[in-house]
Amino acid sequence: MTVESRKALEQIQPYTPGLPVWEVQQKYGLKSVVKLASNENPLGPSPKAIEAIQSSLGELHRYPDANTTAIRHAIGEKLGISSEQFIITNGGDELIKLISETYLEPGDNIIVPSPSFSEYEFGAHLMDAKVIPVPLDDHFRFDVPAILAAVTQQTKIIYVCSPNNPTGTYMTHAQLTELLQGLPKGIIVVIDGAYNHYADAADFTDGIEFVKENYPVVILHTFSKIFGLAGLRIGYGIAQASIIQQILKVKEPFNVNTLAQIAATAALTDEEHLDLSRQTVIEGRKQLYEACRELGLPYIESMGNFVLIELGPHTQNIYDTLLTKGIILRNGKAWGLPQHVRVSIGTKQENSFLIQELRTLLTVGNIK
Repeated sequence: MTVESRKALEQIQPYTPGLPVWEVQQKYGLKSVVKLASNENPLGPSPKAIEAIQSSLGELHRYPDANTTAIRHAIGEKLGISSEQFIITNGGDELIKLISETYLEPGDNIIVPSPSFSEYEFGAHLMDAKVIPVPLDDHFRFDVPAILAAVTQQTKIIYVCSPNNPTGTYMTHAQLTELLQGLPKGIIVVIDGAYNHYADAADFTDGIEFVKENYPVVILHTFSKIFGLAGLRIGYGIAQASIIQQILKVKEPFNVNTLAQIAATAALTDEEHLDLSRQTVIEGRKQLYEACRELGLPYIESMGNFVLIELGPHTQNIYDTLLTKGIILRNGKAWGLPQHVRVSIGTKQENSFLIQELRTLLTVGNIK
């Protein structure tokens, strides 16, 4: 006899991560593989984080600090915000789930600009809430009037991924101001800033100023991207203390492991690693832009560590062929963009390898 699961689960599809390096190596008999699919830091983790981990291995028989005291104070000092306004989570994904569990009832809805990160929908479906997608405009930019027009009495959360995954576009300071000032009371705006460290546009905002001005926003940050700690799963939220206290009620104890807390605290101080990681991405974006112009491939200028590139009707064939060469990209089908790929910025050498293989495929006529 089968026990029936919750009806809400009928709407949920498991998250599909990027292909792991080992799988591509085994499948195609390759010694080396370039992974440009998961927006990871190609330079690796912060050396200071590695050193901190190595010196702490002898304490792993102890439970983690459930209050994440050291990392909250370290972030607070860096950003000039009280430690009471932070929640530390097992990656940004857990924070999204916790926000959903805190604020959503069956029948509520969330608004998500589309295409964007799929975990926002997961959190809503888990709580039997509805997802209202609002398409980005023809240039993949945010449409604030359309977002405001989609608001109903059932709207509880609006997600803004800025820079947006997978497009790399962002919500400007003026747009975010327009959105926050145009909303009725009772709505939380979650600003997912996973890629904020890479943004260099003059009108970009990470949203923290709106927390300081007491708007009902939650800022999501992660150590998975520029800090290079994706394998440790640690992220955090910033909000008014009253919002943080509500979210803490649904958080599991000991949700962030000891090594993650120690590594993240050390990585925050590694300015050399941060600067080099940021510069690698800025130069890598330019490298890809130049190649796209040379090859006649449309692309979206990005504020993240990735670029969305249009390969046309033969995208699947190009994607599959590149896999056989040892290059993993992210297929755009998951976002309803079957003629696009999202390319994570790698090292200069990794980017060059991709460009070389694309040039061969597109100019020799091997793709049909």
